[in-house]
Amino acid sequence: MSSATLAARGVSRFYAGRHAVAEASLDLRAGRIACLLGPSGCGKSTLLRLIAGLEPVDAGEISIGGVLMSAPGVVTPPEARGVGLVFQDFALFPHLSVADNIGFGLKTLPAEQRRERVAALLARFHLEALAGAWPHTLSGGEQQRVAIARALVRAPSVLLLDEPFSGLDGQLRAAVRTSALTDLRAAGAAVLIVTHDPQEALLMADDLVLMSAGRILQTGRPQDCYLRPVSLAAARLLGEAEDLPARIENGVAHTAFGAVPAPGMADGAGRVMVRPEALGFDPSGAPVEIVDIAFGGSFHSVTLSSQGVIMTARTVAPPPPVGTRTGVSLDPMRTAVYQGE
Repeated sequence: MSSATLAARGVSRFYAGRHAVAEASLDLRAGRIACLLGPSGCGKSTLLRLIAGLEPVDAGEISIGGVLMSAPGVVTPPEARGVGLVFQDFALFPHLSVADNIGFGLKTLPAEQRRERVAALLARFHLEALAGAWPHTLSGGEQQRVAIARALVRAPSVLLLDEPFSGLDGQLRAAVRTSALTDLRAAGAAVLIVTHDPQEALLMADDLVLMSAGRILQTGRPQDCYLRPVSLAAARLLGEAEDLPARIENGVAHTAFGAVPAPGMADGAGRVMVRPEALGFDPSGAPVEIVDIAFGGSFHSVTLSSQGVIMTARTVAPPPPVGTRTGVSLDPMRTAVYQGE
């Protein structure tokens, strides 16, 4: 029996004969924040809707608390799933005050219990002074807090958030995100946040889910997905990743920019995924020529050439000038080796 609050197994959804979601499997656990990361149109929001019960599955199963919620021919309605959902635009009711928005899902409770629960959430999200305000008078961060409080008012076991920070910019986005994560963890629900921003996903997630073209490519801790991606496609979802041809011999992958360990791999052709920060200047390393330098504020982006192969390195320290011939080495912790051409 899985210890997961929510378990999805082999979930698929078809539109017009094509997969929007294909054989997706994931677990969500209480008190942990999972981030579902992928490009626009990859099926993230569709998977969210399947979990929430807003759409049926065409194959596979979704269970919450060990109880089957979705399967072909089985659809438990959203209100009976114990799932809270926060939409990208927050979807607050414009004709209701902040307090009434939060308490909207508690109409069946006695008035006193409803007031107590709403008051507790107003306090948790620091909204007491805004209890009587209208949604259109609130800032983006305030609207987001109201939307999350409304989703939590019925104490859901699973909370789903679709691009909750996309409408916020710069420092406000970072500040609101930090505050929201603290409140979400304190709620104790299993949380799934959809995002297309790799840095945001790495910063937020306890567990990461990488998705592309309707399929889940990899799940795991953020550092494992970043440093040990299962494929180049998975690596590129989390940022820049170069693809170097390699020759594997005796457990070592040799490239134009140096060698890295390839334990257990058969001799032959391979590919090496290299993060820009994996390349370090080393006069005794593989010979390279510096062909371009760009200043990126907190780093320098350095274009290197070796044996007709072009690579981009990232360094904090000022690099040697353009035209310099020097050497580089590869940090094996920032590379991954794959068998085959």
